[in-house]
Amino acid sequence: MPLHKDDPRSLGGYRLADRLGAGGMGIVYRGRSRSGREVAVKVVHAQYAADPVFRARFRQEIEAARRVSGAFTAPVLDADPDAATPWMATQYVPGDSLAARIRTYGGLRVTELRPLALGLVEALRDIHRAGVVHRDLKPANVLMAGDGPRVIDFGISRAAENHSTLTETGQMVGTPPFMSPEQFTDARMVGPASDIFSLGALLVYCVTGRGPFDADSPYLTGYRVVHDEPVLDGVTGPLRAVLTRCLAKDPADRPGLDALAQEFAAVLPEPSSAEPQTLTLRLPSARTGPVPASGATSVPFTGRRSRRPSPRALLAVAAAAALALTGYVRLVPGDGDSQAPTGGKSSEGSRWGTLPTGWKPWQTTVSATADQGVAKAPGYEGDTSPSCVSDGASVYCGGTALLPTRVDATTGRTLWRAGIAPPDMKADRYITALLGVDDGLVLVELTIIAADGPEEARSVLALDHETGAKVWSRAVRTDSQGSAYAAGVTLTEEGDGSVVTVRSARDGSVRTTVPVPEDWFCSLRTTEDFPYLECSDQTTDSDTSRFYVVDPDDGSAFSVTSAQTGSLVGTLSGQLLFLEADRRGAGNGFDVIYTRVVRVDPQTGRRTVTDLPERYRGGLPTLAHDTLYVVTSSGLVTAFSPTTGARLWTGRTTLEPPGQASVDPSGNTLYVAGASGRVIALDAARGTLLWESSARAEVLGNSDRLPVVWFNRGALVLSASDGTIFTLDPAHPDREAVAPG
Repeated sequence: MPLHKDDPRSLGGYRLADRLGAGGMGIVYRGRSRSGREVAVKVVHAQYAADPVFRARFRQEIEAARRVSGAFTAPVLDADPDAATPWMATQYVPGDSLAARIRTYGGLRVTELRPLALGLVEALRDIHRAGVVHRDLKPANVLMAGDGPRVIDFGISRAAENHSTLTETGQMVGTPPFMSPEQFTDARMVGPASDIFSLGALLVYCVTGRGPFDADSPYLTGYRVVHDEPVLDGVTGPLRAVLTRCLAKDPADRPGLDALAQEFAAVLPEPSSAEPQTLTLRLPSARTGPVPASGATSVPFTGRRSRRPSPRALLAVAAAAALALTGYVRLVPGDGDSQAPTGGKSSEGSRWGTLPTGWKPWQTTVSATADQGVAKAPGYEGDTSPSCVSDGASVYCGGTALLPTRVDATTGRTLWRAGIAPPDMKADRYITALLGVDDGLVLVELTIIAADGPEEARSVLALDHETGAKVWSRAVRTDSQGSAYAAGVTLTEEGDGSVVTVRSARDGSVRTTVPVPEDWFCSLRTTEDFPYLECSDQTTDSDTSRFYVVDPDDGSAFSVTSAQTGSLVGTLSGQLLFLEADRRGAGNGFDVIYTRVVRVDPQTGRRTVTDLPERYRGGLPTLAHDTLYVVTSSGLVTAFSPTTGARLWTGRTTLEPPGQASVDPSGNTLYVAGASGRVIALDAARGTLLWESSARAEVLGNSDRLPVVWFNRGALVLSASDGTIFTLDPAHPDREAVAPG
C-alpha cells in the first residue's frame, strides 16, 4: 500500500517505502536501511504512545522478541521504545499471511500441512526456549516466506518467568478463536502449553477453513473454548487424534513440542513427486522486469521500488530451494510434436535449436573472479541477489554490494567487473542496477550510501561492454525511484524533479525533457521499443494512470490516459499495447486481474479497446509472437489473443512464485523460472508441460528479484536468487553443470 500524506518518510535512519498493514497497535511499514537492507518497521499509534501501560507492553514486546531467534521467526533488528513515537524494526519477510492464503484459496491439502506444522513447532520451540509465550498464535501472525513459515508479533507475549504481567489489569489479550481455555479463565497461569492449544486450533482452521470453536460472537466463542469439545469435521485419520490432544482443556494433557514434532512427522505425509512440496506462497516483488533478449518482450529491472507501486510491481522471489522439487522430470507432449534430439546439439528443424559453438553446461556466481577489472569489494556478505540483463552473448549483473559484472553466456567466464565505486569503498555502501545494453554500451545506475546517513549520490553511467570502462556519467536525484533504458535512450530524474530527462544512451546528451504533472508521482518504465512514464495522482485514491510514451527517434512524448491501472506490454502491428487491470478481487494482492486490451496508435493517439471475454489473473505479462502470456503467483500460465482476448490455453506448473514468462525466438517453447533456479518448459502453442529442471540455488538470497530465462541461441541462461548464474541445454536440462574453465 502507498504511503499516506501524513506518514513519515524516514524513521530511526530507515527510509520508509510503503505500508505493509495497520492494526490496533500501530502501523507497519516496509523500510530500507542505509546499507539497502529491507526491514519491517512497526510504529505505535500516536494516541497510544502517551499511555504508560501501552508503552510498557510495547517495550515488553521488544524485550521478548529480542530473546527469540530461529529459522521460523522474524528477529528484531533495531528499536526505540522510548522515542516520542515508539518503533521497532524487524526482518522483512516478503510473504502473505497464512490467513490471507486460506481466505483466498481455501483449506490446505494434508500434504501441504507437513512443512507448515513442523515449521511452526520449530518456531514455538525457539520462542519457548527464550522464556517467552507467544499467546496470540493465529493465521494472521504467520507469514509464508519461501523457505517456510515465519511467526511474528510478540506484542502480547510475556516472559514465562515473569508472573506480574500486564494482563493483571483485567484486559483480555489474544484472538478468541485461537486462544486457550486458560487465557479466558486465568491469564496469570498461561504457559507454553497455551501455544500448543493455539497451534491445534490454527491447523484445524488450515484444513477446514473454520476454527474448532467458531461462533457468531467472540463471547460465545470464548464459552465454547472453555466448555465445549472442538468441532473437527473435515479432519480425519491419525491427524485428528493428534489435534484433539493439542486441544485438550487441561494444559497438562497436551503434548510437548518434541513429542508433537515426532507425531506430525509420522502422520503428515510428504508430498509425492507430482505435488509441490511447499504451500502456495504469495510474495511481493518490486522488479519491473528484464530487458528483452532474443525476441522476448519484457521490461528492464531498475533495482528500485516506487513509492506508489503499480500492478507491474509483482512477485518478488523467495521460493525455497530446499523445498523445491528435486530431480528432473521429462514429459513428452501427447501429440508428439517435440523432437528430443540425441547428443549435445539438436537439428535446426527441432524444437530446441542449435547450441552456440563452444557451449558447455556451466554454473558460476556473481562474485566469481573476473578476468579484468576489480575483485568483489570486502566488508559485506549480505544480499547477493543480482539484477541482471542479457544481450544474448553475455549476462551483465549488479545489485546491492555488487559491482557491474559481465559473464560470457557460452563459457560462463566472468570477463570483467567494473570498478565504478570510489576507491577503497566497502561494498555495503553501494548499489548497482543494470538498466540495459545498447550497441556496445552497458547502462548502469550507481547509488552511493553515506557512511552515517541516507543516500549520498546517484548517477547513471554507460560502460564499454568489452572492458567495463566508463564512457559517460550523469548525476541523478538521490530521491529518484530509479532510472530506465529502452531503444537507445535513458530516462532519469535530475535537478528539482519537475521533469524527466531523456538522454542518448550513446553519449549522454539530452534528447528532450518531459514535464512531470504537479502532485503526480511518475515511475520510469520501458518496453522493448519505447521508454515511458507511468504517472498517478497522489492527491486522490483514483486508479487513473497517465502514460507518457517517449518516441526514441525524435525524443517527443505524448500522453495516454487510462481509466484503470494498466501495463504497457509492448507493440503489436505498430501500435502500443496496454493491458488494463483491476486489483480489486485479485485475492493475494500481488497478482492483478486483467480486464481489457487497449491498442494505441503512436502517431495519432487513436485508441482501440477490446474487453476481455473473461478475466485473466496474473503478474507482469509477456507479449511474444502475437500472443499474451500471464503467470499467476501460484504458477498457473494463461495464453490469450491480444486482439480478441480469447483464451488459447491454460497450463499448470509447480513454481511458486514464478518469474515472468519467456518465449524462445522460434515461438515454440515458453519458459518460466523460480527463485531457486528451477525452470519449467511448456509448449507455447498448447501449454503442455515438457519438463521441469532441478533447483540450482544453495541458499535463498534477497527475495526482491525473480529470475527470468534469457536465450543464447539454443541455450538458456538465468540467475537464481542467491547469485548463482548458470546455463541449460533445453533438450537435456539434466546435464550436470561444471565450473567455467
